[in-house]
Amino acid sequence: MDLKNKTVVIIGGTSGIGLATAVEANERGAIVHAASRSKEKVEAKASEHPDINFFQQDIHDSLGLEKSFRALGEIDHVVAVATGANRKNAPFMEQSPEEFKEAFNKFWGYTNVARLSIPLIREGGSLTFVSGFPARKCNVGMSSISATGCAVEGLSRALALEVAPIRVNVVAPGIIDTEAFDRLGEGKSAALENMGKNIPIGRVGKPEEVGLAILHAMENPYMTGATIDIDGGILLP
Repeated sequence: MDLKNKTVVIIGGTSGIGLATAVEANERGAIVHAASRSKEKVEAKASEHPDINFFQQDIHDSLGLEKSFRALGEIDHVVAVATGANRKNAPFMEQSPEEFKEAFNKFWGYTNVARLSIPLIREGGSLTFVSGFPARKCNVGMSSISATGCAVEGLSRALALEVAPIRVNVVAPGIIDTEAFDRLGEGKSAALENMGKNIPIGRVGKPEEVGLAILHAMENPYMTGATIDIDGGILLP
């Protein structure tokens, strides 16, 4: 199965892993629609990548999301990358209930994407969620992120049974060099290099490397209910 002339929708597709996936899918001949809640990002990426159809959409706006999906008609592949949450890295006992719950906004956003897109996905098409390595290897201070990732991976396996032959998979990245680390400012490069020293492959990952795994989940017609780890070996003991 290839992506030529297939309709691909990426929710969270204007930066990082989502954008890398959108660009690669477009290069493989797909008709790509990529969403972001940021109007500024949509406008900026639309000028940089005129062959991709960027549009503004919040993953938590159910009515708007449904309208956006239905405007596209039948869809072949959907990817959910948008975080849609303000996540706090802190030990469980140092987080308020509200802070812990906030991390789960990613999960609730993904359920919106699933519920509203699945009726439009063609038979043999796919839905791919992006989770992360903390779901199975949780460092101190990442309890809410880990729990959210476990929920996402559990949902994908349940849906794979319920909506077959539509395929549902997860791609779980390790530490990836994305805009999420821009908060580190001038120290970003040094910090990522230091993180990479503790990864078996010796460096952090690139968005494009995760994008290739997402495309594999789309293109492999015999893959469903699976979690693909693209983490440089970080899950190894």
